[in-house]
Amino acid sequence: QVRLVESGGGLVQAGESLRLSCTASGRIYSIAAMGWYRQPPGKQREFVAHITTTGSTVYADSVKDRFTISRDNAKNTVNLEMNSLKPEDTAVYYCAALTRDTRKWDYWGQGTQVTVSS
Repeated sequence: QVRLVESGGGLVQAGESLRLSCTASGRIYSIAAMGWYRQPPGKQREFVAHITTTGSTVYADSVKDRFTISRDNAKNTVNLEMNSLKPEDTAVYYCAALTRDTRKWDYWGQGTQVTVSS
């Protein structure tokens, strides 16, 4: 089992920045990648970004050039630096872990709320 705990959400104004963090514990060796998803109010969960154990990154087009995902392997932590935030970035943000065996996002955090006011 892998446990993921997010932190760093909050309320900001448009144009401001926010940093989310996710710390993993448990069977860390089973993780192939860690990522962030978000669920805007009344919408389905959507992909934001992910980073592999080797540092390769992928971003959704909607956040490219504004968000940066990074990882600290020593702390088993993944960060999401969000700049130039827009009201449409308002959502519950979830950390997720992709496992090596299933190649699926098998583990999820509890979510953290990000609200961007206009």
